[in-house]
Amino acid sequence: MIPIQRIPAPDELTQELEQCKKKVTTWVAEGKTVRDVWSNGAKVAKRRIRQLLEEMAPGRKRCMYCEDSLGTDIDHFQPIALAPERAFDWLNHLLACSYCNSNLKRDAYPRHEDTGEALLLDPTAEDPADHLALRLGSCRYEASTRKGAETVRVFGLNDRQELVGGRTTTYKTCRGLLAQWHTYIREGEEAEAADLAQALREQPFAEVLRAMEHLLRDKPHVARQLFRAPVHAALVEWARAPDGTRESAPHA
Repeated sequence: MIPIQRIPAPDELTQELEQCKKKVTTWVAEGKTVRDVWSNGAKVAKRRIRQLLEEMAPGRKRCMYCEDSLGTDIDHFQPIALAPERAFDWLNHLLACSYCNSNLKRDAYPRHEDTGEALLLDPTAEDPADHLALRLGSCRYEASTRKGAETVRVFGLNDRQELVGGRTTTYKTCRGLLAQWHTYIREGEEAEAADLAQALREQPFAEVLRAMEHLLRDKPHVARQLFRAPVHAALVEWARAPDGTRESAPHA
């Protein structure tokens, strides 16, 4: 799970959400529910919400929780069943795959029993790295806080073998792509390097590459031991380039 920058709601979406809130008042007075409004009376608002969430999502519109599957659902971070007043709150919307949203999270929203603090990670509101660390050796998460542990539990981030196996495959792929990217950079093959940089950024399980970057930054001696020389050299060069411009990194 990686941090995600939330895009401010444009005026058109803000207006649509306000219209939906007014519709809630009317529909509820007629005996309907907030969920009825969300399901049947918010077509334009949902389309705009989805478009923005897809722009924010990691890789190719990946789920913001598991980073594996295509994000297909608009998830209410605070579920409608528990916080109907936030059904049309832009800050309460995330992009999730159907499995994370409908099979696992559903109406789950664990809270601290004393403080009431939410014990699920919202990657648009805080950095998951403050609560979770991906261990590259096992490609499983290690939680450093209760919030991190609850997030791992609710979404099955360590229990779903397709996720652990997918991260393992991505780890192998990233190492190969980084080494080849570095070769292109050193040989001045800018177009090829740009293509590989894009491929790296669009890999599923974006947390894998981020974990490699963090290991190099925080524990360089461990990174040197873990990564073979060509991969280590490539990762050092990758880390030197500004975010978003790694396809034009300076030659080694």
